[in-house]
Amino acid sequence: MRKPLVAALFALAIAGAGAAPAVAAPVSAKPATSASASASAISVKADTRAAAPTLQAVNLAGTVALSNCSGSVVRFPNSLDTDPALVLSNGHCLSTGFPEPGEVLVNQSSSRTFGLLNSSGTRVATLRASKLAYGTMTDTDISIYQLTSTYAAIKSSYGISALTVQNTHPTAGTAITVASGYWKTLYSCSIDGFVYRLKEGDWTWKDSVRYTSACQTIGGTSGSPVIDQSTGKVVAVNNTGNEDGERCTENNPCEVDASGNVTVREGINYAQETYLIPACFTTGNQLNLSASGCTLPKP
Repeated sequence: MRKPLVAALFALAIAGAGAAPAVAAPVSAKPATSASASASAISVKADTRAAAPTLQAVNLAGTVALSNCSGSVVRFPNSLDTDPALVLSNGHCLSTGFPEPGEVLVNQSSSRTFGLLNSSGTRVATLRASKLAYGTMTDTDISIYQLTSTYAAIKSSYGISALTVQNTHPTAGTAITVASGYWKTLYSCSIDGFVYRLKEGDWTWKDSVRYTSACQTIGGTSGSPVIDQSTGKVVAVNNTGNEDGERCTENNPCEVDASGNVTVREGINYAQETYLIPACFTTGNQLNLSASGCTLPKP
C-alpha cells in the first residue's frame, strides 16, 4: 500500500516530477525503465538464477490503468472466450477505500472504468465494470472486477488477449516482470522467496512474494500483474514495499516468520500470490466461494 494521491502529488511536486502516482509501491523509487525502453530492459534486469534460455519478452498488452492503480485483464485456465472478462487489481485500490481487516466484498455493483493498453502501452479502449466480484485486504490484497465485455469481444475489437492466472504456487528464483498499466512501465527481477506473514499497519497477508532488489516498483504500480517470464502467466499481484525501514507500519511492511520473529527489509517490495483465485470462479467466470478447493477469505 502506498501514500494517497494527494500526498504523492505533493512529494512529486517538491521533486519537480511531471506525473503523479497514486497508491502502490515506493513513491521514493524511480521507474526502472521508460515505456519505450522497457522491452529491451527485461533481459538485462532479470535475475540470472532463472533459466535464461526459457525467458521471453513481456509487454504491456492486456494491462489496464485505473484511476489510482494498475491492473490487468485476466482469465483462468477454465475460462471460455464467451465469458465476461475480469480485471485483477489490489483490494487497496478500490475506489471506496481500503477494506477493513476481516472485510470481504462480493458481487457489488460497479461501473468503474479501466484504460486497456496494447503491447507498446498505448491506450486502445476504455473497459467498464458491471460489478466488483471480489475484494479484500484480509490474508491477501486483491480486487476482481467483472466487465461488461467478453474476452472474445475484446480480442475481436482490439486484438488483445487476457493474461492467464497460473493455478499453481509460484517458485522461488523465477524470473518475473511487474507490468504497470498506470505508468506504462515494466520492472524485471526474480522471486527472492516467500513470506510466512507480511504485516502492514492493521493488515496481515499470508505467503507473500518477496522480490529481489531489482524490482523498485513505485506509487501507482499497485495492482500490476506479476508475470512469469517463462510462461507469460500471472503468478501474483504487486501490492507493497518497505519505504523507510520502519517496522510493520503503513508503507513499511515487515516480515513475520512462523515463530513470530520480525524482519524489516528497507527498499524491498512484495506481491500477493494469485494461484488460489481460479478455484473460486466457476462456470461463466462467476464467483463461488463454496466451490471445492476455494480457500479465499469469505464474508
